[in-house]
Amino acid sequence: MDKILVATTNKGKLKEFRQLLSPLGIQVLSLEDMKQKIDVEEDRETFLENALKKAKTYGDFYKIPVIAEDAGLEVEALDGYPGVYSARFYGIDFGGKEPVKEDKDKANIDKLLRLLKGKKNRKARFVSVVVFYKPEDFGIWTEGYCYGYITEQPRGDRGFGYDPVFIPEGYSKTMAELQPEEKNKISHRGKAVKKLLKKLEKLYSTENPDLQGLDRTGQQI
Repeated sequence: MDKILVATTNKGKLKEFRQLLSPLGIQVLSLEDMKQKIDVEEDRETFLENALKKAKTYGDFYKIPVIAEDAGLEVEALDGYPGVYSARFYGIDFGGKEPVKEDKDKANIDKLLRLLKGKKNRKARFVSVVVFYKPEDFGIWTEGYCYGYITEQPRGDRGFGYDPVFIPEGYSKTMAELQPEEKNKISHRGKAVKKLLKKLEKLYSTENPDLQGLDRTGQQI
């Protein structure tokens, strides 16, 4: 395996994946690097189902190993929303739609803070489900969580998405105020990818397919 496709066009997410996958020492491509373009709608009800759909669709189309992720923010006081709708929270009916004045990330944050205004319970967690799929061979998946709470105002200019309003447990800084290396150690995505790398190392060193996720034919267990 000399190259792998990370199924995203999100530059912030791609940057983090490239940092996290650097131990593999292989070329990391994004969807922007592919000449033929296809769209995969994230229309499933769980993070795992969305990640599996993307991994298999892109892997079978491009015929190269793929890493696909679905991730999001779950807020306790909002019954788990935005959840799988995290990237498009501003545009769904739950809590009313939010106008996009600057960009979608800002609109998502504005809506989140509006819905949490006056609420004492601001507990939340980031969730990441990562799927590795090698066409016509096998697939595996892992998950990672980062627990914390939502601030009342955005802080920091690093990261992306909801990072400016999320403070991890045990920290006083938001995700957007942390250095990338520090964030990757504690983030949901960092934890999921590290688990994935360990599973891949085990698989390639022992050729043991008895791993969480998919069997060697790519069928979901």
